[in-house]
Amino acid sequence: MKFHVPQFVDIEDKVFGPLTIKQFVYLAGGGGVSFAFFNYLPVYLYVFLIPLMLVLVVALAFYKPNNRPFIMALESGFEYFRKNKLYVWQKVQKKQQPKEEKKEEVDPLAQLNVPKLSDSKLSDLSWSLDIKERLEDNINNN
Repeated sequence: MKFHVPQFVDIEDKVFGPLTIKQFVYLAGGGGVSFAFFNYLPVYLYVFLIPLMLVLVVALAFYKPNNRPFIMALESGFEYFRKNKLYVWQKVQKKQQPKEEKKEEVDPLAQLNVPKLSDSKLSDLSWSLDIKERLEDNINNN
């Protein structure tokens, strides 16, 4: 039995010609607000407000910074300016516990001084791994 698997589920459907529902709502809402500005505000105000509104509406409908909707960028910007930005670091004093004396094990690999043979980091790494491997084999065999 074969099943039809939906593909491209993250792409919105074009409902109003080349526009999606969100784009159409943004553009229609911006047009309505611009019309209200034109009818109810004096000329010196709506001459500045209508172009700003249209730029915002077009950005909301079509601009996607980093492949995310512009509304997400606006939301992040408002959240950044709304939140408190004072970060204070306070050192927490821990209770000191009595130190137990432990016998420290000496690692022979840590004491090994490996000289630089060449400027190539890859060959240095290869050489140091070979030496460490040989030392570990010698330690395990003894």
